[in-house]
Amino acid sequence: MNKVKRLPPGPVGLPILGSLLKLGANPHLDLHKLSQKYGPIMHLRLGLVPTIVVSSPQAAELFLKTHDLLFASRPPSEAGKLMFYNQKDFMKEAANDGTTVDISAKVSTLTADMTCRMVFGKNYLDKGLYEKGFKAVVQELMNLAATPNISDYIPYIGALDLKGLSKRMKEISKIFDEFLEKIIDEHVQSQNKDDDKTKDFVDVMLDFVGTEQSEYRIERSNIKAIMMDMLIGAMDTSATSIEWTISELLKNPRVMKKVQKELETVVGMKRKVEESDLDKLEYLNIVIKESLRIHPVVPLLVPHQSMEDCTVEEFFIPKNSMIVVNAWAIMRDPNSWTDPEKFWPERFEGNNIDVGGHDFQLIPFSSGRRGCPGLQLGLTMVRLVVAQLVHCFDFKLPNHMLPSDLDMAEAFGVTMRRANHLIAIPVYRY
Repeated sequence: MNKVKRLPPGPVGLPILGSLLKLGANPHLDLHKLSQKYGPIMHLRLGLVPTIVVSSPQAAELFLKTHDLLFASRPPSEAGKLMFYNQKDFMKEAANDGTTVDISAKVSTLTADMTCRMVFGKNYLDKGLYEKGFKAVVQELMNLAATPNISDYIPYIGALDLKGLSKRMKEISKIFDEFLEKIIDEHVQSQNKDDDKTKDFVDVMLDFVGTEQSEYRIERSNIKAIMMDMLIGAMDTSATSIEWTISELLKNPRVMKKVQKELETVVGMKRKVEESDLDKLEYLNIVIKESLRIHPVVPLLVPHQSMEDCTVEEFFIPKNSMIVVNAWAIMRDPNSWTDPEKFWPERFEGNNIDVGGHDFQLIPFSSGRRGCPGLQLGLTMVRLVVAQLVHCFDFKLPNHMLPSDLDMAEAFGVTMRRANHLIAIPVYRY
């Protein structure tokens, strides 16, 4: 006798709409509430789309590692067509024969350093360009610090807008395409002139172009799409992470003082923080981890899609089901974290839990072959900007506001930003 195929438990839903009406302005919270009733692997329909919601570290490991290949595809999207050259990036919907998965897996095994050198060369961040930009931000904040009128205080993160583009998707894609074409052309010219140079990420990708004998043969559009993955994965998300981290430091003066004390000890007060200092700033690094844990920039990870009918644990997962991993719920799971609602960086002292996707209780950048390709670049940017800001400035809350009064409300979107901009008064420390 054939076994009955049993879907994971979940709400029944309405005809056509499914469970869409159960989701409000904060779907990560609504899905978390549902999972507490139906379990860490839950089935529901969003419209006509069968959806599996994953809400525990153990379940996330099953979908992102144990059965990674079965869920390596992505659901088709308009953004994938317009911004990623018809989904020719890491997020491309995998071919039935697995060819695309193999290419993505091959590319993703290149070192994190290559990922970061893709645009910025040997160093993660172009030092001259970055220092020029940061100097302008410091000067702006110094000007504000000298301004007595409260009306002149600004949402300080506005000066750190790492994206800088607000046009429509098609217009943005044209701008990026010109930028990416220029990078590729420069690498092609460089390859023709210097055969002995050390290859970076783009050089390696160009080696695959037009190679008929290679199973990893790709096109120029693939390279641009993958570069877009890395850049977008490290831009707006970085700005959001910086704002949340500074918010938590202002709300927790004890932690702010420890970070500044470490900076004074490691860097001193006669120079600014440099990228080479970051690995020595142990307490700062666990502060960033805790901020990413409690404020994941992407609370619901970019959805996966099942490539075929399969079984996970005892549950049947139909082909083309959308897999939604609730990272927000996972990183506040009381079975994994003591007092999970509390911002407490010291929880990471004495352990090797990191954000690289190996520890499934902490997956702000996802995990597996579909993990965020901009992880290393974005993390470097967040660490460096936060370090330089709190090293250069003290920040006070306006109108005699107490740290405990700071509003930490979230606004769900493509990234989970603060509902209201952070407003603070900078005081130069040098």
